[in-house]
Amino acid sequence: MSSSNTRMRRSVPGIIALAAILTLFLVARLPSASGSEREQIASRYKFTEMPIAMPPGYRPVQTVRKVNPVYHHIRSWISAVGASVALTDLWGRGHADAMCLVDTRTDQVVVTYTPTAPAQDRFTPFTLNGAPLPMDAAMAPMGCTPGDFNGDSRMDLLVNYWGRTPILFLARSDAKGLSPSTYVPTELIANQSLDGQYHGPRWNTNAVNVADFDGSGHPSILVANYFPDSDVLDPHGQNNVTMNTSMSNAKNGGGAHMMRWFSGSSGKHPSARFVEQKSAIPYKASTGWTLAASSADLTGDGMPELYVANDFGKDHLLYNRSTPGHILFSEALGHRGPTTPKSFVLGKSSFKGMGVDFADLNHNGRFDMMVSNITTAWGLEESNFTWMNTAKDAADAKRQMAAGDAPFSQKAQEMGLAWTGWGWDVKAGDFRNDGNLEILQAEGFIKGTINRWPWLQELAMSNDQIYTNPKMWPHARPGDDIAGDQPMAFYSRRGSSPTGTYVNVTKELGTGAPTPTRGIATADTRGTGALDFAVARQWGPPAFFANNTPGRGNFLGLDLYRPVAGAEPGTNLQGTGSPAYGATVQIRTPDGRTQISRLDGGGGHSGKRSFEVNFGLGSYNGPVSVHIEWCQAGQMREQTLQLNPGNHSLLLDSAAKEATTR
Repeated sequence: MSSSNTRMRRSVPGIIALAAILTLFLVARLPSASGSEREQIASRYKFTEMPIAMPPGYRPVQTVRKVNPVYHHIRSWISAVGASVALTDLWGRGHADAMCLVDTRTDQVVVTYTPTAPAQDRFTPFTLNGAPLPMDAAMAPMGCTPGDFNGDSRMDLLVNYWGRTPILFLARSDAKGLSPSTYVPTELIANQSLDGQYHGPRWNTNAVNVADFDGSGHPSILVANYFPDSDVLDPHGQNNVTMNTSMSNAKNGGGAHMMRWFSGSSGKHPSARFVEQKSAIPYKASTGWTLAASSADLTGDGMPELYVANDFGKDHLLYNRSTPGHILFSEALGHRGPTTPKSFVLGKSSFKGMGVDFADLNHNGRFDMMVSNITTAWGLEESNFTWMNTAKDAADAKRQMAAGDAPFSQKAQEMGLAWTGWGWDVKAGDFRNDGNLEILQAEGFIKGTINRWPWLQELAMSNDQIYTNPKMWPHARPGDDIAGDQPMAFYSRRGSSPTGTYVNVTKELGTGAPTPTRGIATADTRGTGALDFAVARQWGPPAFFANNTPGRGNFLGLDLYRPVAGAEPGTNLQGTGSPAYGATVQIRTPDGRTQISRLDGGGGHSGKRSFEVNFGLGSYNGPVSVHIEWCQAGQMREQTLQLNPGNHSLLLDSAAKEATTR
């Protein structure tokens, strides 16, 4: 046999592999929506960007953070997170027309009103300061999560930081308006200071999820950290910092801490006490570099499951085995078939989890999950995850998850959601009230003028043994750019089918400024059924978009509360009750459509939606069958109501009943 024939035969496997790769690439990329189709889809919506009121004299002063000396050459990388936004009801009047922002340009927590708020709900914007609790220059806020943490039907605010443990800002019972004096800073983790200095652990928190994990009727708090406890933001700090041990399986992060509610009191000096449930999360699932977490009841027992999204490696879906007063999870894993890529097996992926949300994407009454990853073409091209629920029903999901199996299949590419950019927060919502969910996704990393993708690609191909040493990382300094001009994504269905593929139309909508975004919050801020949204931009001004879409369908909006003894709604910031953490709602309309949603206590990356539960009804204007499930004092409750379209406030106790005031 000639040498040329031998070389040819040896080349055949490589040629076949190359042809297969090219074929799969072309199949994966086609078909895509044309420009005219995108314009047509975008014409269904109308969003108006409105200015956000900031505190008097507010002035951005920084464009990058001061960091530990070991991180100085990658200070733009270290400065790439921290912008956040939440929409909530601070007045207790039933409208989520207040905002809590973290602005990286000042490292301040700003409390303000939405641009859509009526005159009676407007106030002078202000900032939250943790003093007199110990604070120092090596701390920076990373997120703000609204919630009723002491059970008095007033909305409090939890702020998480890099450089310290979180602070609860509890609303005073004698407060009649909104100002800095309305809130009493309270340690989430008890820390003693004899000299006024901070001596607690240097947590670096990027993910907070609030839910009633043990069915006790009170909110528990997952606090999940990114860097391990260390002096990340101290320019004079010790050389005690590190980086990830791997790009695909790092387990040396700050990890997850589950805080269980213990007690709370109201008054001029309110209190809330939480204890850490150290055994709640399996150790192997609690040491990642966590950027996002969210929860929903997948098994119909009233206690939500938990998804933890980790950078540099495996995410974790945790099955809830808790009982009142004791929180406990076990991990559920996916299974790999003959055609399943390893990274498309739930719990075994090597991707960079940045955001997560639960939603029923195909109207079968079961929660699916959307997860953001890095998906930049010719950069680092992984894939977003769209985990579609394959369980027959909640009972089947419970059986499988109790056995350690995760009943989910990854379908992002088939649904048009696989590739967007450098993804972060992700939120689903019905912005047209037609019964179909749109999906918003934050995008982008570091904005500059010098393309540093080649350096990052070279780093990603390096040996795992070098990653932990920050000195081995390529420069990421002011002026460097990695995915810095990627706009946020707005995904809409093609056509009107609830099973149609999604198309990103943010450019056509005018909602995608070329500035990196981090957190996304949605709310019906005006009580009209129109979901507005706000976006936190990294090193840029936050944005608010009012939903003025014409021809919106009818809607059902539910405010779900647990009753609070002695509550006087409308008095001193008191609402109708405390948010009904963990409540799940499923509706059925005579046209055969099923939708499911839940009261989200606050999850994702750094954006927190409001507490109302919204459903779009399209043209249907008759009574709606509403099935509600919740856990009350450890007992599962469920009830079916017939409700007319519009807004309703419900109290969930031993039974569900409509509140007399709203």
